[in-house]
Amino acid sequence: MGHRNSVARRVTRGDSGRSLCVLAMLAASGCSSSTTASTHSPSGRTIRVPDEAKTITLALTRAKTGDMVLISPGVYRGRVMVDKKDITIRGTDRNSVVIDGEGTRPEGIVVVADGVRIENLTVTSHTFNGVLISGLHDGATAGADGVDGYTRLDPAKYPPIQRFAIDSVTSYDNGLSGIDAFDSQHGTITNSYVSGAAGSGIHIEQCADCDIVVAGNVAERNAVGFENANASDSIVITGNRFASNRVGVILQSIDSQALAPQRANYVVGNAILDNNEPDSPAQQDGAFGVGIRISAGQDNVLGHNLVRGNSYAGLMFTNSGQLAATGNQITNDTIAGNGVDIADLSSAGAPSSGNCFENDGAVTAQPPTLLSASCPAGTPKSAGVATSVMPKLSVPDGLAVREVTPPPQQPAMSGDISIVPGALADTSHCLT
Repeated sequence: MGHRNSVARRVTRGDSGRSLCVLAMLAASGCSSSTTASTHSPSGRTIRVPDEAKTITLALTRAKTGDMVLISPGVYRGRVMVDKKDITIRGTDRNSVVIDGEGTRPEGIVVVADGVRIENLTVTSHTFNGVLISGLHDGATAGADGVDGYTRLDPAKYPPIQRFAIDSVTSYDNGLSGIDAFDSQHGTITNSYVSGAAGSGIHIEQCADCDIVVAGNVAERNAVGFENANASDSIVITGNRFASNRVGVILQSIDSQALAPQRANYVVGNAILDNNEPDSPAQQDGAFGVGIRISAGQDNVLGHNLVRGNSYAGLMFTNSGQLAATGNQITNDTIAGNGVDIADLSSAGAPSSGNCFENDGAVTAQPPTLLSASCPAGTPKSAGVATSVMPKLSVPDGLAVREVTPPPQQPAMSGDISIVPGALADTSHCLT
């Protein structure tokens, strides 16, 4: 973690443009040692489903550290629980290897062990999560009896998952999140497609020093494309397309949950477009037409994003209870053609402060004084505007999850799928 944190510490308001370019290159260039460093492991075996094991679960019972479960085309029913470290689960065909919850099972794939890869397959129709990575577990299932992980997460008792990689996964029409990383560190979510999630397409929550890269993904027709809840430090979100959701991106502190406030994410080089999609589940608080919402997020850096066509607001600040949006830096973005390009709706009880803007082209703002908040000075402490000055939208009803249009065919994972990869490296993703 220290390597990328050393880069992050050099991102100062006086050097924002150059530092953002560095961050974008680091994240987009595949500097993640988790997804590279895939040398062949002599000890790793391949267990083929259904040829050598009838089900994925049976294959996992036979698997040992370093093995790969390779799945042939078919529809597989039943939750997949991965509780052995350094296992790879890979489909031979991304679009025709399908783990189907049939609208009755809570999760498709649950990972409660370190060093697991999930690759080149589809997960659909679960009541909660398509793929869940969770450090809160009892050794066999996500969660723990008598523990409310959201409000009382104890990372010492329930250590975060170390090392995970999700690549070329399609996750659609799931009742909560398409892909969720909870209490997890040192991971990558790449080249995946998520749609039809009633919560968020990609969700990272409750971790400190997270060291997670989210890159090259597409999220559309979700309530929220990408959501961060109380996940901080060393998170890079780059090169993604968050378009045609109800809300594109949320960075939020939830004061009633553990590890608040959310802080220090890097959102660089993403397309956040047209998040006004009626072919989507309703967002739980009714939000619609928002590109990026920073809800009491702190010290986040946004740069070189294209934020366009969001009918309510391109970028919006709000508070979360008594927590305020502070110290966020928005530079070299193209924010244009939105209902209001930049808006602050923070309450008087938790006013925003210290947020600064250096954007490409003319923008509209509510209040207009936001436009004078150039870096490094940032905004003074102040309440935002009333919602009455914002665009008046006719918000369409949300669809039931399984009514959302299924995704088109998605590109297969690159490389030779028959090769068993080596263990994910136990290092920070980016080097100085």
